[in-house]
Amino acid sequence: MATTRRKLLQAAGAAAAATLLPGRGATAAGETKGTVSTRALTYCMLRTPAGASLGVKQGERILDVGKAGVLLRVAVPATTDDVIAGRNLAGLHAVLAATDSLKGAFVSEGAAAFGPCMTAPQKIIMLGYNYRRHAQEAGVPIPKAPVLFNKYNNALSGHGGKVKLPTQVASKFDYEVELQVVIGKVAQKVSEAEALSYVFGYATGNDFSARDLQFRDGKASQFMLGKTSDGFLPVGPWLVGADLVGDPQKLALECRVNGEQRQSSNTSDMIFSCAQIISYVSQVFTLLPGDLISTGTPEGVIAGKPEAQQVWLKPGDKVACSVEKLGELRFELVAG
Repeated sequence: MATTRRKLLQAAGAAAAATLLPGRGATAAGETKGTVSTRALTYCMLRTPAGASLGVKQGERILDVGKAGVLLRVAVPATTDDVIAGRNLAGLHAVLAATDSLKGAFVSEGAAAFGPCMTAPQKIIMLGYNYRRHAQEAGVPIPKAPVLFNKYNNALSGHGGKVKLPTQVASKFDYEVELQVVIGKVAQKVSEAEALSYVFGYATGNDFSARDLQFRDGKASQFMLGKTSDGFLPVGPWLVGADLVGDPQKLALECRVNGEQRQSSNTSDMIFSCAQIISYVSQVFTLLPGDLISTGTPEGVIAGKPEAQQVWLKPGDKVACSVEKLGELRFELVAG
């Protein structure tokens, strides 16, 4: 019985892969005619006993692409970065075409363990004061150009994880729900009109902050210091292909702490749209596939409240963020 099943799986994989061979209708790097665009799928990164593995959401289940590739004996992308780079897309399409034969390669959402949905962006670009009402609550003038700063890969963390608070050096911890933009191809000096065609997908994220580090000299000049501690950029669980999202300037977003709503807004309140940000940045330096742009937070942050009402986050707090069409990101705070 096991031999028969193994033969069926191998046959399914061979049949699917046969339609994806190079030279048979290739339309773009790694893409082929007759297959679903990679920008029309929803991805995640799974933490499994065998290590990190690419996941593709299929209804309420997630296909463990790495496990499916082993079953079909085809090379598949190991990460979302591999997908964006066009690596082993034939194998990805092969396992997607053979899902009826791969029941053992699925995991339910509730049982899945997630890593950050992006694993190795070369650049993590952040924006400050990019929502009108947030700039107003912070008491700063509406920016005339995007206010940029950066985080590093050490800040990446995943859905369902724990963010360690560096309590030995800081105490004023704050949340910032943000729409994440993931670049899909090299973007250099692109126009605003064409900018969104360079987007691979979008994700929910949180620009977590230590405000006493950010404001340590009395003004908000230490953005990087206050925002790039280990785990201070939870992102995910999903990386949703741009074709599934449509207009990124019409998305509701929220943040809740211990079940209490703290932020509720819409990306329509952005000062600079996703297209404007991409075009602006690409005039200054080249954006590469996999680069991550965090587009700013709306009003409702703790730092925007009167000082007497500022109750900072602490170990044990649970934070949940959501962006429309992109899912809910949840994480817990623990002492570092």
